[in-house]
Amino acid sequence: MTDFNQQHQLAQQHSKSIEAILHASETPITAKQLCHWLSINSNQLSMALTVLQQRLSQGALTLADTASGYRLQIANDFSPLIQQVFPQRQETLSQALLETLSVIAYKQPVTRGDIEQIRGVTVSSNILRQLFDKGWIIEQGFRDTLGRPALLHTTPAFLAAFGLKSLQDLPKLADVQQLEI
Repeated sequence: MTDFNQQHQLAQQHSKSIEAILHASETPITAKQLCHWLSINSNQLSMALTVLQQRLSQGALTLADTASGYRLQIANDFSPLIQQVFPQRQETLSQALLETLSVIAYKQPVTRGDIEQIRGVTVSSNILRQLFDKGWIIEQGFRDTLGRPALLHTTPAFLAAFGLKSLQDLPKLADVQQLEI
């Protein structure tokens, strides 16, 4: 058996192990964890993930690489079916919450006052509490102005919840340049 064939066969075996781990996990798994648990290096992991992604491309699941790690999720093609069959799973986020989260994501770090200025309305404490409770935003630092308002940032949990690896993966918005603070 050639070296290439051996590597490919190992990658297939590792990809099945990765799939089993991701199926069993309720949270994303990091590359470091996978390498440790499978006793493989990053090149072997990369090959195994490629094999897994190719195999999954024929089915209803996809491999998502988020800021928190890898996870299996239902392919976008099946979202309407899943929402129809399991309507209770669909969490409805209010327009105000989404607008507030969008301002934080695109313009971070921002203060509550910045958000209110951009949105043109007062930010409800309940909305910020929901975002904190979900772990999607944190206070990190203070603006050096009167009152030293807290600076709000998004978290890796926000990225994972929306299937993003980094903030650079946010959709490009033409209007975001006009949101000068």
